[in-house]
Formats: sequence, structure tokens, C-alpha cells
Amino acid sequence: MKTQPSLFGGAMIIAGTAVGAGMLANPTSTAGVWFFGSLIVLLYTWFCMTTSGLMILEANLHYPSGASFDTVVKDLLGRGWNLVNGLSVAFVLYILTYAYITSGGGITEGILNQLMSSDGNEVQIGRTAGSLIFCIVLATFVWFSTKAVDRFTTVLIAGMVVAFFLSTGGLIGSVKGEVLLNSIAPGEQRYLPYALAALPVCLVSFGFHGNVPSLVKYYQRDARRVVQSILLGSLIALLIYILWQLAVQGNLPRSEFAPVIAKDGDISALLQALGKYIQTGYIGEVLRFFAYMAIASSFLGVTLGLFDYIADMLNFDDSRTGRTKAALITFLPPLLLSLKFPFGFLIAIGYAGLAATLWAAIVPALLVRASRRKFKDSPYQVFGGNFMIFFIILFGLLNILAQLGMQFDLLPKFTG
Repeated sequence: MKTQPSLFGGAMIIAGTAVGAGMLANPTSTAGVWFFGSLIVLLYTWFCMTTSGLMILEANLHYPSGASFDTVVKDLLGRGWNLVNGLSVAFVLYILTYAYITSGGGITEGILNQLMSSDGNEVQIGRTAGSLIFCIVLATFVWFSTKAVDRFTTVLIAGMVVAFFLSTGGLIGSVKGEVLLNSIAPGEQRYLPYALAALPVCLVSFGFHGNVPSLVKYYQRDARRVVQSILLGSLIALLIYILWQLAVQGNLPRSEFAPVIAKDGDISALLQALGKYIQTGYIGEVLRFFAYMAIASSFLGVTLGLFDYIADMLNFDDSRTGRTKAALITFLPPLLLSLKFPFGFLIAIGYAGLAATLWAAIVPALLVRASRRKFKDSPYQVFGGNFMIFFIILFGLLNILAQLGMQFDLLPKFTG
């Protein structure tokens, strides 16, 4: 008898995909609305993104195991929507894969240079070698199986949790109420005008939707287990984000965010700003380790979703040959792009947001609406009826408005 995969493993795939390096930008992107405003934005985004993930599950369960977005969207919404959705899915997942290879390759290069160098002999392996090693090692787990991704992601998440609490433990212990309430400095006192601009980065922070078809296959179509893994994994991500907001925005006053915002939330700039208020000596190294684990786990989750999407779209079977073909199409384009343009991480993450809104919010709601019309019985149905469908569409439209507003400088920008 085949044993059911653990709930914890699926939750780790969801949490590992969501908690990427993008979370390091959350305190900066929400500095305008500050701590309690950021809690509202994070909770709203978590609720909508988790619900839209469950909507993908409801629609996906009407199709055979292994069916991904291509099959489901084509059947329920037609070829036009499938083309638009397919382009947005591929764009987001490829761009994120490229972003993680560029960032992970750079950190890999630094770690290996440090490990291989001695007092009289400095070793420089180069950025290309760092990117190749990072990509090939992790791609092997995706090629092997979803279970291999589950196991390795669990190890990475454990490392992230240890690094996270080592780095934030001291920060949380020194949180000051007057800093959280923004009552110690004059400066900017408006919050609401910056709420819309905080949405898009938070949306990207809960992007796990490409993994839902993979989990349906992984849990052998057991809807209850997939729902539990989505809820648990997204809640773990939410908790990590809230603690990180508390650690940063409880120590660094709102009026002191200007140099961090000027450098797009760069972790070094953030640590330098925090250093004026608390001792951050060892925290920098631990946070870099945390970022590396976050990038690696997100890379695994994102590429697993892309791998299964490509296998479904091109009808590759689950044999070694089929998986190798899917792996080459999954990893080769972003790897080559990373070797050609090795410093595009922040720009790539920014472009991913707009397309992600389409397939992670609007399309899931439309899929559920269409599937309920086509199929009278469903093994699982998302709560909220038609109201929830329109609620999620509204969330998607708000994010699109926010991203276009920022792109064309139509929204007020908090500068510290």
C-alpha cells in the first residue's frame, strides 16, 4: 500500500516558495503605512492569496493528476484566456527563476571563494561558476521528484527558521513601543495614502500558486491534505513576515528609512541604518545565510511549478527522458539569461508582480466561476460562493491599479 506523503512536507513546499528573498523588501515597501498598517495589508493579502490558491485547487480537481494551468485554463476559459494566462505564468516563473539564479549564484560565489581561500592564496571562482553550481545542484532535486523537493525544502526551511530566530531574536527583544507607534519623531505622519503602494510587494510575498497542481498530484488528489498544506504553509509564511516586520519596524524609526528606500531595501543598507540604534554585528552574517536559504527554497518551489506546467503543456511523460526534456526547458533559458545579465534581481522581481496578479488572483476566480457552471458536483468547493469570486477579482484589480500607479508615478511615494 502506498503511504500518503506528510502534511508537513507539502506545507514546507508552500512556505518555502512564498518566503523568498522578496520578504526582505517587505519592511521597506510598507514603511509608508508602518507597522499596524502593514499588518492589515499582510493579513488582507494572505487571505486573498490563500483563497485564490484554494480556487486553483477546486478547478484542478476536475482534471487528471498532472494537469496544470495549460489544461485547466484551456478547457474552462478557452484558448484566448489560456494564451494570456500561459504567457503570464511562464513570464512570472521564468523571471523569478532568473532572479533567484542571479542572486543565489552571487551568494554561492562568495561562500565558495571564502571557503576555498586561505591566508596566502585567494580563490575567485567567478559569478558564472557560482550561478552554474547553484542552478545545477538544485535543479537535480526538481528533476528527481516532488518528494526530493519536499525533503530538501524541509531542510532549507529548518535552516531558515534557525537563522531567522538567531537574527531576529535580539531585534525583537529590543523592540520599542514608541518606534512601533511612530510617536518619537516628527516627520511624515500620513499612512493611508501609502496603503495601495504596499500591496504589490506583499502579493509577490505569497506567491505559491504554481505549486497547487503539483500538490494535487503529490497527495494523490486528496483535497483535504492539499487544503491543509496550503493553509499551514501560508500561515507559516505570514507568521515569519509579521515577526520580521516587528523586528525591523520596532527598532528603526519610520523617519530613518530614507537611505534604505533609496537603495531599494538592500539588506546592507538596512543593517547600516539599524546599526545606529542597536548592535548588529553578527546579525548581518546570519541574515545573509537566511537570505540564501530563502532564495534556494523559493527557487525549488517556483521551478517545481514551472517544471510541472511545462510537462503538462508539452505532454512530457514521467519517465527519465520526459523529465529531462522538461528540466532542460525549465532551467536552460533563465540560466543563460542569468549568465548574460547577472545583476538584474530587483528589476526582475518588480516586473514579475504585474503578471503574477493575473494568474494568482484574477484567473483563479474566473476558473472557479467557470468550473461551477460546467461541473455540477465537486470533490472540494471554496467557501464564500459568488461573493468570494468577486472579492478576489477586486483584490487583483486593486493590485493592477497599484502597480500601474507606481509605474507612472500616479501614487504618492513614501521616501522616509
